[in-house]
Amino acid sequence: MFPIQTSVVRRHPPVVTWYLIGLNVAFFLMELAMPPAAREQLVHVLGIVPQWFTDPEAARAAGLPGPPWWGLLTSTFLHGGFLHVFGNMWTLWLFGQYVEDRMGPLRFLLFYLVCGVGAGIVHVSVMADSTVPAIGASGAIAGVMAAYYLMFPLSRIVVMVPILFFPFFFEMPAWYFLGFWFLIQLFSGAFSLAAMPDAGGIAFWAHVGGFLVGLALTRPFLHAPRHPRALQGDEGVHFSAWQR
Repeated sequence: MFPIQTSVVRRHPPVVTWYLIGLNVAFFLMELAMPPAAREQLVHVLGIVPQWFTDPEAARAAGLPGPPWWGLLTSTFLHGGFLHVFGNMWTLWLFGQYVEDRMGPLRFLLFYLVCGVGAGIVHVSVMADSTVPAIGASGAIAGVMAAYYLMFPLSRIVVMVPILFFPFFFEMPAWYFLGFWFLIQLFSGAFSLAAMPDAGGIAFWAHVGGFLVGLALTRPFLHAPRHPRALQGDEGVHFSAWQR
C-alpha cells in the first residue's frame, strides 16, 4: 500500500518540512557525485554500524577513536538509492506538513531529529553485532507518522495498491493504515532476526524505534493553540484531550 493523499487541511506553510526534504535531496545528490569508494566510506563513517557502538575495539580497528555517535544523527540524511530517497521524502511530505502545522516549526524540527536519534539507538540495541551500515530518514519519519497517528486518527488516507500491474485506489482511516504499517515493521523485524540477524536490507527496528519514540514524545512537543478553535473532523480524541 502506497499512501497518496490525506484529508487533513493545513493552516500554515510547512517551512521545516520543505527544508528537511531539500536537505535530504541535496545530500543524496552529493552522494551520487562521489566516486563509489568514497561513497562507501562516507556511508560507513556517517551511517550507523551497530558493532562500532557496542564494541569500541571494532570502532578503533576501523580507524575511529571510539563509537561514532554523530552517526545517530548524520545517518538520517543519507540514502541508498532513488527509490529510497523518493519513498522517504514523499512520506515525510505527506505526513510531516500536518504534524509541523500542529507542533510549530521549531518543535517539529527538534521532534524529527530526536525521533531519528531514538530510532538509531533502538537499531543499535537490537542489531548489536551487525557490521552493515544503516542509513536513511525512515526512523525519523516513523516518529512523524506516529505523531500523525495520534493527532489525526480519524483522517482519511488514500492509498494505491497495485494488483496485476493495475493501480487500485482505496480510502481508509489513518489509525488503520498507520497501525497496520507499524505491525508490519514489528513482525518483519522479528522475522529478520530469526532468519539472518546480521543481514542487510531494510532497518525494520529503526522504523519500530522511531515510531515508539514518536508515540512517547508527541504530547510533550505539542503546544496549546494561541487562538482556540473548533476541532476539524480529522482531529480525533487524542488531540482534543490534549487541548483542554
